[in-house]
Amino acid sequence: MTTTYAPALPPVAIPIRDVLPWAILGSLLMLVAIYFVGVEEGAISLISGMYVHEFVHDGRHLLGFPCH
Repeated sequence: MTTTYAPALPPVAIPIRDVLPWAILGSLLMLVAIYFVGVEEGAISLISGMYVHEFVHDGRHLLGFPCH
């Protein structure tokens, strides 16, 4: 029994102008998520009340942010 291998295709280069908008969007979403998990806590908050704090409470402890 003989095995034949298909020739390997060279990797395709992706232009940076195609990746850059997605990288910027991902970075902004990550910064917003880190803000809500790490900073939004009542004293300096964009949203009044403790709803956001209670929603991300376990995530704060998991990531090491002190909250009480």
